[in-house]
Amino acid sequence: MEQEAEEAKTEKKKKRKYNVTLWIFIGLVGGIFVGLIMPEWLYNILSVISNIYMNALRMMIYPMVFCSLVMGIMGINSISQTGKIGLHSILWFAGTTAVASGLGLVIPRILHLGEGATIKATETTVDAATFGGLVDTLENLIPANPLTAFTEGNMLQILVFAVIIGMSCLSLGEKAKPLVNLIDAVNEVSIFIVSKIMLVTPFGVFCCIAAVMYTNGVDTMVELAQVMIALYVTYALYALIVYGGIVRFAGHYSPAKFFRNIAPAALNAFGTCSSNATLPISMDCAINKNDVPDEIASLTLPLGATVNMDAVSIVMSFMITFFASACGVDLSIGTMITVLACNVLLSIGTPGVPGGAIAAFAALAPIAGLPVNTILGVYISVNTMADMGATCVNVMGDLAVAQALRHTLHYDREENAEVPAAAEVDDTAEAE
Repeated sequence: MEQEAEEAKTEKKKKRKYNVTLWIFIGLVGGIFVGLIMPEWLYNILSVISNIYMNALRMMIYPMVFCSLVMGIMGINSISQTGKIGLHSILWFAGTTAVASGLGLVIPRILHLGEGATIKATETTVDAATFGGLVDTLENLIPANPLTAFTEGNMLQILVFAVIIGMSCLSLGEKAKPLVNLIDAVNEVSIFIVSKIMLVTPFGVFCCIAAVMYTNGVDTMVELAQVMIALYVTYALYALIVYGGIVRFAGHYSPAKFFRNIAPAALNAFGTCSSNATLPISMDCAINKNDVPDEIASLTLPLGATVNMDAVSIVMSFMITFFASACGVDLSIGTMITVLACNVLLSIGTPGVPGGAIAAFAALAPIAGLPVNTILGVYISVNTMADMGATCVNVMGDLAVAQALRHTLHYDREENAEVPAAAEVDDTAEAE
């Protein structure tokens, strides 16, 4: 017995030799500096590698989300309880998004951002994921062709399809057992592949951030620096106060421990600018580090990656207020309330992919009476820098809500299904 304990202890020490969080941070910092000084030939190489890394993550996102959600519903073993988790998640996300939108409207006015700035007109083509309003989103919730939903990466449709399949399997019981076993097997395979991808995540983040820095350059970093500093300070305060408060008072969990445990997901989100691509890592952090039950994580996190856009709401409000001041457009209280309401609704349809906020901003600007053709080029020039922090905060928000639901819905991890094999993949993942 003592020998087994000793062997387990030795194995644990071996695994601690490879700290994923530390190496992701090193990759992030290294990528920033290398991106500012590297030659074009190196950019071409790193750009290819970053695309390969992103594709490797995306490869397993949708099968993993679909399978984990179906298995989560089977684990809950109750149709009413599944609906309860989904409803509570959406209410939390809607509430935090409203707070974020209001904060983004108030802070720039307090700091008088945009006063004295001059915005030059530019001809701009928006190259971003297609954005649909709330009505379009509701109309297309159920996929007419589930395979198309997977090939096009329509996360909302995949979630709805997974819920339909999960509920049906739950209702059919033993008759659906073969399908459930198949989905369970695919889920395990997906988790295993993601666990191996995690080992190269630090280098993937290095390549992604280096390519971003090279593309934007020093001039873009300096341009609108005041806005970016204020924006990132707002990000930090919002995450610490709002998410820290949610985790502490609603989740009854240590905020310090929470933020430390979710660092791999947050750093990966910062480097990749994609909450969807970060989903596998977020699932790992929630389930295997913060003890969030699979049943909650498998539903709340994919849903959050799709509809929870707190930081995007902050960016939208920030930029609307900044450009209104720079263009001499007066934002009345009524207009601000309208912008806030539309911001919350628009965020539901904002894709969780790089550049997804551009189309949302293009839709929101006219509502505030801003000249889109004049300001859109400037917004796009800083979108990536704003999007890195926004994606990081959004992922934190998804995980904070999952942590809160763990307590408010009275889920005890020990009473639920056994943790999947991906538990091996965390800060202490073994280097191969």
